[in-house]
Amino acid sequence: MRALTVVPLQPGSAEVRDVPDPPPGDGRLLVEGLALGVCGTDREIAAGEYGWAPPGRDRLVLGHESLGRVREAPAGSGFAPGDLVVGIVRRPDPRPCPACAHGEFDMCRNGEYTERGIKELDGYGSQLWSVEPQFAVALDAGLAETGVLLEPASVVAKAWDQVERVGARSYFAPERVLVTGAGPIGLLAALLGVQRGLDVHVLDRAEAGPKARAAGALGATYHSGPVAETAERLRPDVIIEATGAPPVVLDAIAGTAAYGVTCLTGVSSSGHRIPVDLGRANRSLVLENDVVVGSVNANPRHYTAAAQALAAADPAWLASLITRRVPLERFAEALESRPDDIKVVLTLGS
Repeated sequence: MRALTVVPLQPGSAEVRDVPDPPPGDGRLLVEGLALGVCGTDREIAAGEYGWAPPGRDRLVLGHESLGRVREAPAGSGFAPGDLVVGIVRRPDPRPCPACAHGEFDMCRNGEYTERGIKELDGYGSQLWSVEPQFAVALDAGLAETGVLLEPASVVAKAWDQVERVGARSYFAPERVLVTGAGPIGLLAALLGVQRGLDVHVLDRAEAGPKARAAGALGATYHSGPVAETAERLRPDVIIEATGAPPVVLDAIAGTAAYGVTCLTGVSSSGHRIPVDLGRANRSLVLENDVVVGSVNANPRHYTAAAQALAAADPAWLASLITRRVPLERFAEALESRPDDIKVVLTLGS
C-alpha cells in the first residue's frame, strides 16, 4: 500500500512510498483510508521541527486527522464492515500515570504517551490502516465527505468541556463567546458555541473570504479588528483562543468580562518576545475571578461529543470548511499553506 512517510527531524524527507499492509487477525479493525486532514502539526513535522519515529525505525507514517471505512472487524468489536470510522490519536503511557490509568490520557502527566502520526506510532496517512476497537470512533454515515473534521472537532469539544468544568466552580451562565482565529479549530469552536445557544463572535486577520463567509453562514458575527478593542466592546464571558499568536493570546487573557474563562488551544512557536505587564494581568485575573486554561488533544468522550456535534451540523457548512482536496501523490501541495485555506485534505484512495 502507499503511505505518506517522513524521517522526523529531517527537513524535506516527506515521501509517498510503499509500506507493508497491516498484519491481519491481530484483534484490530482493518480500515480503508479515505481521507487525511492536514494541519500545522503535520507541516512542522515535515519541516523537520519535531516528531518521533516508531522504535527501531527511521520513518514515520504521517497523519493524525483520519477518516476511513472498516473492511474487517473482529467479532464482538462493536464495528462491522462498511462502518465509517476515525482513529483516536493519543495512547496512554505504559506505566501508566494516574491520569492515563483513569482513562484521561489526554491529560498525561509524565509525557510518556504515544500519538499516531506524531510520536512513536505510525499515523493514518496510508491507504490501509488498523486500529484497536477501543480507539476507534464510529461516525454517522452522512459524514462520509466531512468526517475527517472529527479530530479537530474533538479538540474543541474538549476545550468547551474544560470551559464548562472551570465555570461550574460557581454560578456560570455564559451568554457571549469570542473565538480568536478562523481556521478549522476556531470555526469548529464557533460551531459548538452556536449549538450551545450562545452569541458567537469570530475574529481573524482576514477581512473577507472563505473564513468570513463560513462564520456568517454559521450565524456568528465576524470581526477583523484588533483583539483588545473587539473584546472591550463585546465583553465576552468566554474566549477561545485558536491562533497561538503571542499578542493575541495576551489580549485574549485580558479580554473577558468578570468571572470569565479564556481557553487557549493555539500552540505558540518559541522565540517570540513581547513586553508584558504581568502586574496588570495578575490584578485583572485576581480581582475579576478570571481563569485561563490550556487545552490540547482529546480522549474518547470528547471524540464522541464531537461526532454528535458534526452529525447535528449543516452538511453544506461542514463541506465549506474543506477548501482543498489533494490526491496523496501530490502531498507537497497539501503541505503548502495558502491564504484562503481553511482545511486541506489528502484523498487516500488508490
